[in-house]
Amino acid sequence: MSTLVAAWTAGKRRLEAAGVDSPVIDARLLLEAAAGVARSEIVANPHRVLGEAEVAELDRLLGRRERREPVSQILGVKGFWSILVRVNRNVLTPRPETETILDVVLAEFAPERAFRVLDLGVGSGAILLAILTERPNAAGVGVDVSEDALSIARENADTLGLASRVEMRRGDWTTGLESGGFDLVVANPPYIPTKDIQTLSPEVRDHEPRIALDGGADGLDAYRVLASEIPRVLRPGGRFAVEIGHDQGQSVKQLFSREDLLDVRVVRDLGDRDRVVTGVKKNLGQTRG
Repeated sequence: MSTLVAAWTAGKRRLEAAGVDSPVIDARLLLEAAAGVARSEIVANPHRVLGEAEVAELDRLLGRRERREPVSQILGVKGFWSILVRVNRNVLTPRPETETILDVVLAEFAPERAFRVLDLGVGSGAILLAILTERPNAAGVGVDVSEDALSIARENADTLGLASRVEMRRGDWTTGLESGGFDLVVANPPYIPTKDIQTLSPEVRDHEPRIALDGGADGLDAYRVLASEIPRVLRPGGRFAVEIGHDQGQSVKQLFSREDLLDVRVVRDLGDRDRVVTGVKKNLGQTRG
């Protein structure tokens, strides 16, 4: 016979032994899923006895986590900003540090403003859909080379009631998109140097799409393309914000520092690490200050 608290404790020990870096939280999340309970119920009624089916389901979920499958993929969902998105092995699991993009762009676009946003490498749609959730007069386009990723993004848009305000397109970065068509461009491109892929945690290395991780020999391949293409699709006065690796701030800033872009700067995340490069396309007749 196993109770909620006993199952949680045993699950934590199993995950610790497997080398999982967040065994307490992960064991609780899997217990909640297996037993159909919320955290509050575990706290309020810790000695509630689990049924046989619940015990079996928890054992199955813990087994997947012991093999280092990410909790987000086991549960099929992940919270990001103020929304919940479906994820699987065809898309990156959205991470808290990526929310730095939202910190940057929401401060620049007032809640009542109508604008068009483009998300390059849209993946699950997390960034784009979080922006549209916060800005009800905005509309967007998400582009991804992977049809499997686009399927997840479309499902998430529909679940969040945003399908009428967003279009998901298969494509290669900005190819085929109109010039000057967007007020905001965001992207979280692949930025891990190829040689570093094998050093990543098993959760990332073995379970997330390599195409969304591998940034080439120095991790900057995507930025070289985006630095030339993003200004073309931005309207004068439009803003861009791209996620970067923690040691890539100055390199990516230099790539985007060109005559038709102003105020190119590096923004640090809550962990005080370089996380986003952002800037503005100059208006006609505007010069650098």
